[in-house]
Amino acid sequence: MSVKEVQWVEEAWQQTVDKVSRTSQRIGAQFPHASVKGSYVLEPSYWWTAGFWPGLLWLLYRETKNEQFKSIAEQCEIMLDEVITNYYKLDHDIGFMWTLTSVARYKLLQAENAKRRGLLAANLLAARFNVKGSFIRAWNPWSEGEDNSGIAIIDCLMNLPLLYWASEQTGDPRYKHLAMEHADTVLNHFIRADGSVYHIVRFDAHTGERIEALGGQGFAPESAWSRGAAWAIYGMALSYQYTRDERYLQAAKRVAHFFIAQLSEDHVPLWDFRLPSDITPYRDTSAGACAACGLLLIADQVDSVEAASYRNAGEAILRSLYENYGAWNDQEEEGLILHGTSHYPEGKNVDVPLIYGDYFFVEGLSRLKGQTELFW
Repeated sequence: MSVKEVQWVEEAWQQTVDKVSRTSQRIGAQFPHASVKGSYVLEPSYWWTAGFWPGLLWLLYRETKNEQFKSIAEQCEIMLDEVITNYYKLDHDIGFMWTLTSVARYKLLQAENAKRRGLLAANLLAARFNVKGSFIRAWNPWSEGEDNSGIAIIDCLMNLPLLYWASEQTGDPRYKHLAMEHADTVLNHFIRADGSVYHIVRFDAHTGERIEALGGQGFAPESAWSRGAAWAIYGMALSYQYTRDERYLQAAKRVAHFFIAQLSEDHVPLWDFRLPSDITPYRDTSAGACAACGLLLIADQVDSVEAASYRNAGEAILRSLYENYGAWNDQEEEGLILHGTSHYPEGKNVDVPLIYGDYFFVEGLSRLKGQTELFW
């Protein structure tokens, strides 16, 4: 990057450190999800986003060695123990939760108890694998009597690195085998020819037969939910990094080409790329931040000539998030990045900062600053 390009990254990083130094005093060892009227709403420890706040703190600690960040992140990890012992709230997002807490701390500090927690979490995630359909089951029943045992979702690609990591740590290939089986199911049933993706696919839990695709958090089954595309870009690039299976890299690139082609002049995506004209075209900055991290990883995986287009696209998204969507000077706003959209169909957390958007923005900055080791 040029001197001018480096300058904005360093400014954004310092703004982030300064702001999180302030907000962490209020949030502490808790689990923020979405910012409402300027304050992050705190969720229970079992909520799927529980790993992103401590993960963000570990990203900052790696550079700053700020003991406050370290202490809070460690406390969050300890609090997640109760989710394991209570068991019933565990679902496919085990990867999101323990990759950004236990695995991150193990990679940074080589703490043996963090490694042990990560491996235990990997075993619990592996236990959700459906051998007939070759997928990791998503949620548990939301209400008594509901049967969603055949549901798989695109988000789960981001949980697979926990399994790949477990194989590397133990020398046992079974975790990797399961992860690749799920990734192959995504190739076969989730990613369309044009690079757009389905959010949810329902299978027969007993036979493994594909039944239908569902709209989920996108506008409709055949629409193009942008965060789903971001999960696919980054998730497939991560599967390629661990396996070197060329099919995964090609899939990541195909979705990346679709994603980049849909972006407007400010490089930040709408929450769904196929919206009817009468639906408010809210942005989803969290999708942009996640996709940017995936694009930067693809850039590391291809030759230098090809890499430039992916890296430039990732940088453009992150720079726009900083310059056009940041809440740096707003003392009344705890979120870093404005205008995320969590779940438009249910009217939940629309046009607000989201902790995973903040996390991926900080991870992207870390990558632009030269960090090469990922927590994933």
